[in-house]
Amino acid sequence: MKHVFASLFNDRAISYRVHQGYDHRGVALSAGVQRMVRSDLASSGVMFSIDTESGFDQVVFITSAWGLGEMVVQGAVNPDEFYVHKPTLAANRPAIVRRTMGSKKIRMVYAPTQEHGKQVKIEDVPQEQRDIFSLTNEEVQELAKQAVQIEKHYGRPMDIEWAKDGHTGKLFIVQARPETVRSRGQVMERYTLHSQGKIIAEGRAIGHRIGAGPVKVIHDISEMNRIEPGDVLVTDMTDPDWEPIMKKASAIVTNRGGRTCHAAIIARELGIPAVVGCGDATERMKDGENVTVSCAEGDTGYVYAELLEFSVKSSSVETMPDLPLKVMMNVGNPDRAFDFACYRTKAWALRVWNLSSTV
Repeated sequence: MKHVFASLFNDRAISYRVHQGYDHRGVALSAGVQRMVRSDLASSGVMFSIDTESGFDQVVFITSAWGLGEMVVQGAVNPDEFYVHKPTLAANRPAIVRRTMGSKKIRMVYAPTQEHGKQVKIEDVPQEQRDIFSLTNEEVQELAKQAVQIEKHYGRPMDIEWAKDGHTGKLFIVQARPETVRSRGQVMERYTLHSQGKIIAEGRAIGHRIGAGPVKVIHDISEMNRIEPGDVLVTDMTDPDWEPIMKKASAIVTNRGGRTCHAAIIARELGIPAVVGCGDATERMKDGENVTVSCAEGDTGYVYAELLEFSVKSSSVETMPDLPLKVMMNVGNPDRAFDFACYRTKAWALRVWNLSSTV
């Protein structure tokens, strides 16, 4: 318990408060003691009551992987992802509108002996479990219902951690806190890439921005002094200790991680484009080569060879004029539907059409 309270003033906490503009004397910390859910025998993860990339508030976004939740939070695994449509869920109809299977190669479980400092271990996930979703459709919808209730209780979008007990099969909510980025955005930015080059790596796009610069492959936090402002940080995964060098980067690329991992959350807060879960980016990308990192092309983020030309257009939601007509769109890329659904104010009536390929 002493270590928990002392963490209020560790390096990471102090750095975060300085960056966010919080008064050190105006924050407090409490320590809760709760039942340990045996998710090492099942699955766990993170969910948001809005879409983390677009801010679209009519879906719940859920990530899930086998074992204890630390692997998802750290970005050590590429988790399963689910999107659940809130209005359809409220109508008691099947509401999963999209799901993506992650690789889920490793998991954290309890160690056989509970020696201090060695209570957990990391092991490979059997191939048969990698090849199936870590939640059933019914469990996904139940979690989404819980997310909607929690959001309603707090009156704002929420960032929630959950765990499934492997003994009982019950789902537990273990943490809920306010979502800190998309829900407060009032300025819309549209990044456009004017040309495309050779694709070096691809993964899950975080944000909708584009960044470019020379590559710095960092294998360990001890190499943090090598990062210069404007570099593209390429690494296996990050944890909170990496935040000081993440602030310097023009873009971030990781081998592992999903949209709710540490690298993704910090990149959103800093406004830095990131491509996570690339698999082998640290092997494909070489120190010093110039690259362009694009998160402006939908759910998939791309790393292109060379510095490519791009532009950005900004507009404020608050200054958008009232229109005496309904605005409709034809959206050629279904992955952008959530983005364009957010182009509305109280004076708009917006309908988004998704045009997929016709077979």
